[in-house]
Amino acid sequence: MHVFWHQRDLRLRDNRGLAAAAADDTVVPVFVVDPEVRTVVGDRQWAFWMHGLRLLRGAYRERGSDLLVRTGDPVTALSTVADEYDADRVYYNEHYRPVRRERQRAVDEAVPTEAVTDLVLVDPATLEARYENHSRFYDDWQTHEKPAPAPTPEADALADLSDPRTIPAAGADIDLPAPGYDAARERWERFLADGIESYSDTRDDMRAAVDRPEKAVSRISPYLAAGMIGIRELWADASDRYNAVDGGARRNVDKYRYELSWREQSYNLLYHHPSLPSVNYKSFPNAIAWENDADHLAAWKRGETGYPLIDAGMRQLNAEGYLHNRPRQNVASFLTKHLLVDWREGLAYFEAQLIDHDPANNAASWQWTASTGTDSVDVRIFDPVAQMSKYDDAADYVTAYVPELRGIDPATLVDWPTLPEDERAALAPEYPDPIVDRNAAYERAQRVFETALGKR
Repeated sequence: MHVFWHQRDLRLRDNRGLAAAAADDTVVPVFVVDPEVRTVVGDRQWAFWMHGLRLLRGAYRERGSDLLVRTGDPVTALSTVADEYDADRVYYNEHYRPVRRERQRAVDEAVPTEAVTDLVLVDPATLEARYENHSRFYDDWQTHEKPAPAPTPEADALADLSDPRTIPAAGADIDLPAPGYDAARERWERFLADGIESYSDTRDDMRAAVDRPEKAVSRISPYLAAGMIGIRELWADASDRYNAVDGGARRNVDKYRYELSWREQSYNLLYHHPSLPSVNYKSFPNAIAWENDADHLAAWKRGETGYPLIDAGMRQLNAEGYLHNRPRQNVASFLTKHLLVDWREGLAYFEAQLIDHDPANNAASWQWTASTGTDSVDVRIFDPVAQMSKYDDAADYVTAYVPELRGIDPATLVDWPTLPEDERAALAPEYPDPIVDRNAAYERAQRVFETALGKR
């Protein structure tokens, strides 16, 4: 008998640890509600997970088995289950968030275990600890074989058991996507049918992000972050499509596959540098002179900075628990550069608000945008005015989330932070004034980071 410990892998299909556990013995599946892990998961994402956990239990019950649900320290819970069912080994998929790694190491010391690489396509242990840029990482990562999706265990490989314990109730302050593997697969099929062959052309089109959001981008990230669908399944489908098309469609599909490699690098960073969520990856000869103005941070969180693209992004985040990648980069840059607020403040807020929060992506992306991470550019600053002009010049995205600005000429909205105060007040009296001057804030950020880098 084997025990399989579900963590952030709420599925049966393409679950490599579960498949390994079921390969030569009967499996007892277990999920442990760990209070320590719960403290680092936002309420929205936790609710999404718990809804998914109920569907996972239902999938086991359909196969004549069940999912044991236990609460407390995984060492105690898993040791007790292993003893109860006379299991000789606990299998689990390796996770890389520091708190999960600590729990996994403790379980390793308590019972015989088998850790399996499942969360990523390529085991981070087989890659270098540092790459000078993403291109170097990608070149190395490309040389490694990508496994095929793992099979779903047969019903007779699952233990005949029943568990009366309930899954914790969990609610959210927003509407959540439909949870579970079937919902993930349905969303993915829609993207394969209508979006992946135009992905590169539409991924930064903010009008498409409003009018056809699940075609412009996949919106699969909440499911991937929860482990409701496996990365090998996505990679295999995208690769099959890549090999089946040519021309522009092939270029677009390849861009999607390339974007998955950024997730792989994020996990490579977190694996080799467990302090990534809390410590600057890059070394600075001088300290970064963060301002950390509490009022500015609060205005940023509310989406009331007076910068339309930034406010639209933050309001989408607050209303939906999701944020399109283009404004996601912009709101992060604005916080860390124009406002000079420490990136760890932004990381924590995203962790609390995002349904698709991913500990590796969040940490690596915040550090990249804050110029403390792996970016090959010493100081990268997104100009929110220029970014809106390039990606949302018709103000489709901005006016979808900032109703105070509806009915105003889009060209005026693009230049909003630079307009005279009286003109702004006449056009949108309910919308806040810019909390920092565009040019002065940009120049201050440049000066602060160059000083930290020892260039001044």
